[in-house]
Amino acid sequence: MISPSLLIEGYLHGVFPMGMEDGEIGWFSPDPRAIIPLDDTFHVPHGLKRVLTHRPFEVRVNQSFEAVMRACAHRNETWITEEIIQSYCELHRRGLAHSVEAWHDGHLAGGLYGVSVGGAFFGESMFHWETDASKVALHALVERLRERGFTLLDTQWITPHLRQFGATEIPRRQYLRRLADATRLSLTFI
Repeated sequence: MISPSLLIEGYLHGVFPMGMEDGEIGWFSPDPRAIIPLDDTFHVPHGLKRVLTHRPFEVRVNQSFEAVMRACAHRNETWITEEIIQSYCELHRRGLAHSVEAWHDGHLAGGLYGVSVGGAFFGESMFHWETDASKVALHALVERLRERGFTLLDTQWITPHLRQFGATEIPRRQYLRRLADATRLSLTFI
């Protein structure tokens, strides 16, 4: 297991772990770095606006953290190894890793998980078993971060899925400045 102190030290320096095919743990710090702005540039796609209006999902926080991680790992190729799962579950027990979940008819339908330090949230992975469930969870995450005064939502790399929400890339140097400012804030996710 990766120690909680090593994980947090990594995040504070803009570095995060991923399980590799050979069973080792690799550490990464992309340049450029992807973020989702927490200001007005966060974009809610039209289809998601309709879903949010009808409210088919119940949003919960930290109800099933390990189940969210295992669902995120349930794909043909994954970097979420058993060592990663155990390491982040320990961070969760310590109040530093969190899940935002979309539930439908009493069943977990989608969600995401990540790590919270000061005013920064480091999004790790998301999944959906039902259409739009992960999008609802992401929208709920952004709303929670805004309400609590967070200033940084790190998504590590940009994907077409995240780009539709306004995700953008910034140079590592700029990211590290924003990271330092965000992690100095005394904020809590819960």
